[in-house]
Amino acid sequence: MESKPRDVQFFPVGIDTTVLRSRSWTRLRFEIEYALARGTTANCYIIQSDRLAIIDPPGETFTQIYLAALQQRIDLQKLDYVILGHVNPNRAATLKALLKIAPHITFVCSNPGAINLRSALEHPDLQIMVMRGEETLDLGKGHHLQFIPTPNPRYPDHLCTYDPLTEILYTDKLFGAHICGDQVFDEGWESFQEDRHYYFDCLMAPHARQVETALDKLADFPVRMYATAHGPLVRYGLLQLTEAYRQRSQQQTSQETIVALIYASAYGNTATLAQAIARGITKAGVAVESINCEFATPEEIRTAVEKSAGFIIGSPTLGGHAPTPIQTALGIVLSTATNNKLAGVFGSYGWSGEAIDLIESKLKDAGYRFGFDTMRVKFKPTDVTLQLCEEAGTDFAQSLKKAKKVRAPRQPATSVEQAVGRVVGSLSVVTTKQGDVSSAMLASWVSQATFNPPGLTVAVAKDRAIESLMHTGNKFVLNILAEGKQLRKHFMKPFAPGEDRFSGVATQSADNGCPILSDALAYLECSIQNRMEAGDHWIVYASVDNGKVLAPDGVTAVHHRKSGNHY
Repeated sequence: MESKPRDVQFFPVGIDTTVLRSRSWTRLRFEIEYALARGTTANCYIIQSDRLAIIDPPGETFTQIYLAALQQRIDLQKLDYVILGHVNPNRAATLKALLKIAPHITFVCSNPGAINLRSALEHPDLQIMVMRGEETLDLGKGHHLQFIPTPNPRYPDHLCTYDPLTEILYTDKLFGAHICGDQVFDEGWESFQEDRHYYFDCLMAPHARQVETALDKLADFPVRMYATAHGPLVRYGLLQLTEAYRQRSQQQTSQETIVALIYASAYGNTATLAQAIARGITKAGVAVESINCEFATPEEIRTAVEKSAGFIIGSPTLGGHAPTPIQTALGIVLSTATNNKLAGVFGSYGWSGEAIDLIESKLKDAGYRFGFDTMRVKFKPTDVTLQLCEEAGTDFAQSLKKAKKVRAPRQPATSVEQAVGRVVGSLSVVTTKQGDVSSAMLASWVSQATFNPPGLTVAVAKDRAIESLMHTGNKFVLNILAEGKQLRKHFMKPFAPGEDRFSGVATQSADNGCPILSDALAYLECSIQNRMEAGDHWIVYASVDNGKVLAPDGVTAVHHRKSGNHY
């Protein structure tokens, strides 16, 4: 996407109601849900009635341009209410700036939000109105706001707001997407499906049970529009997106294999790591029960661990120790989980990281087997760290699935599966690179798709590490292999999370920045135009930008499979 300066877009969306869209055209933060790098909008809403309210001010990245734009539209001295769908440290800078200009304002939030707000602002005379679900707020002229608590482990203070006059539901994190553009609404909503699906997978899938509960609560309200915190407002594809949320949530909650992901997060870094690990697990077809042990009861933790096939614990280090909620959760795990369950440990720290070592040693002493090497992240995670966490989550899920397959007797391939296995595909290696992150996979499900422009399709399993780098707009190289086993054997072996897939392999850089395997028969430089979800794979369509035969006398390697139900 072309780099543009950040700005604020105004647009009326209902009676007395305006949206202020603070826009960033490039990736905003190092968090997994921003990984598609399509920019984002932080949507704030103004209701100008007898009383003046703003809903969901943006985070500190936008504080200055947001306040300058806001003051052009309203007199902040007349501001009565600031309504918060959730409270986090990132939003605190904007809230402090608003308080400095208008110290009389009343904050409206959930009860957990009020606790977070007092901690984040450290202001002696905060005026807070707590909404637990029965209370309402009358702004005058028919704007009689109602509030719906919709908590989840990642956002335990999450609160939706409904205006019956305009039939607008202010959904904060629900139904959003990290994409920046000039469209205020979702005309042509089909074009946003991939971004919204990815956003759901990253933010909502680990909390599918809570998302289903939220959908049940929201179903009672006649809604004309979802006023989201990020991306285009949902008006044209509202019914379809709601149904998609329902189906995806049910798909997660119906999974037989579940991982309990237990964590606490002092500054948000450990929660970010947890989110990336959860993304890796869910994309491999295993469900996650995400548990923020700062808010979960001991019984909730115990129940989640009992029904899980494996568990992962993440902790920050505070004063050389694990936070008390993590110590409590660890005790519950050790007394509840049999040691044949797969385990994992991760965490972030500023200086020492003793909490991570403590958890790891306790679990090792108890005889648990680990699904990935313990991950210790100093300060804030980077793109590379998040990719490592995602791959670790996928490895963890695949280990659980393999163990389940071993326990279940293998059924002989059907005649149809045997016939499908005779489909012959050229054996290739797909390579890609974005920034400091690179990956590769062996591929045989490759087919030419178009003559003009020349294009091809590649089937990418959802649990492949490379999948997160194979979205619309990304680049890759298709390296077509010659007969011979050296390259093939190298890329057939399992790689550990973060392991260099090109170690010991001769490569050169393509014009699009991705690696070319020097010993390949030929290569094609490709740009992904779109992709389609198809069962347990993504079908990626890419146009071919460049290419060359490297070994004119070589013979293309092909893969003859005995069965069509596995590689």
